[in-house]
Amino acid sequence: MKLWAGRATGETDPALEAFNRSVGFDSRLVFEDIRGSLAHAAMLGKQGILPPEDAAAIAAGLEGIRTDLENGILPVDMTAEDIHTFVESELTRRVGDAGKRLHTGRSRNDQVALDLRLYTKTALGALQGQIAELDQTLSRRAGEHRRTVMPGYTHLQRAQPVTLALHLGAWREMLRRDGSRLSDALARMDECPLGAGALAGTTYPIDRQATAAALGFARPCANTMDAVSDRDFVLETLAALSVIMTHLSRMSEEVILWCSSEFAFAALPDEFATGSSIMPQKKNPDLCELIRGKTGRVFGSLMGTLTMMKGLALAYNKDMQEDKESLFDALDTVSACLAAFTPMMGAIVFRPERMRAAAAEGFLNATDCADYLVGKGLPFREAYAVAGQIVRFCAETGVTLETLPPERYKEFSPLFGDDIYEAVNLDTCVKRRGL
Repeated sequence: MKLWAGRATGETDPALEAFNRSVGFDSRLVFEDIRGSLAHAAMLGKQGILPPEDAAAIAAGLEGIRTDLENGILPVDMTAEDIHTFVESELTRRVGDAGKRLHTGRSRNDQVALDLRLYTKTALGALQGQIAELDQTLSRRAGEHRRTVMPGYTHLQRAQPVTLALHLGAWREMLRRDGSRLSDALARMDECPLGAGALAGTTYPIDRQATAAALGFARPCANTMDAVSDRDFVLETLAALSVIMTHLSRMSEEVILWCSSEFAFAALPDEFATGSSIMPQKKNPDLCELIRGKTGRVFGSLMGTLTMMKGLALAYNKDMQEDKESLFDALDTVSACLAAFTPMMGAIVFRPERMRAAAAEGFLNATDCADYLVGKGLPFREAYAVAGQIVRFCAETGVTLETLPPERYKEFSPLFGDDIYEAVNLDTCVKRRGL
């Protein structure tokens, strides 16, 4: 039986029924739906809105449904209109008329808003754990490479010498901000919509504070119309997920570059690479490429949901049913990417000798050469010009700043002494910057 039966007398067109049905995707909210219903029933019983025996029967029936679902005994009926209809129908089948009283003082509008908030809170907590695991992996790898010198880049051109630890530390800062954004989103969604009804609350003497506390929320939503029509928490979650994917995509792009023959800074173990069906020499970073590709999928979820929400007058509109598939897909995608990327970063083989050679070849210590002259009293702009002339000479003659003979240095400036070699040593360049 439809939860909204009564006003309409005719049969719903089968095409509309199929189009309207959401149980195919909102069935993943079943445990949140049961949890919210348990809290609602307990409150109704405590407030005297339901007889104690009905409240007890509802609680027992809901617990039985949850147990049977967890054990695989009870399948979700995929012909139900939505997960709320399924739970209430199954409850009524088990406990009779008491089950029909569960919806007292409640609408599907505040019910679905509650279920989605509960689900999102749990999912974001799990993602925070995955982000922390990746951060720990990167911290361990950075600790192994505190003295591994590599080129730092701007414009994808070799710029200055850095350490691999510094580079991985930059990734960790991205993740730190990601975790912070999820915490901010969690704080703002920590309000309970239950009790808002369809949009204007209820005439029953419900206790919204009690249900909010029972469900782990900081407080009830302040405005009942906003409670049922707000999907800012979905948008903010999708925005945060999009930034996470941006970061994972950038990291993946660097791994792809580092593992190329042109860079050769790293190599992927066989278990994290694939081959070619025709070229036997190939070792492809498919995992990183897929992460890079799936980033657009999460962006699409954000843009689709923003577009869906932008023209909706208050309060609830059926358009908002479209929020779930986008949110679920984005959460699943980010979780899967983190689950794949973390062990790969734990196993990737770095090549410190190749990194150092690339840093030496690119005149990354040219700024340190200029700084050396500044230390001898030459104005920076003049020192910069001298260093540039030396770099051009070295590039034309096939030497580096570390191997240029001292007499050649003096031809460019009498301020150069033998201590120039210590100044342009890559390890010195890194240490002087506190890296």
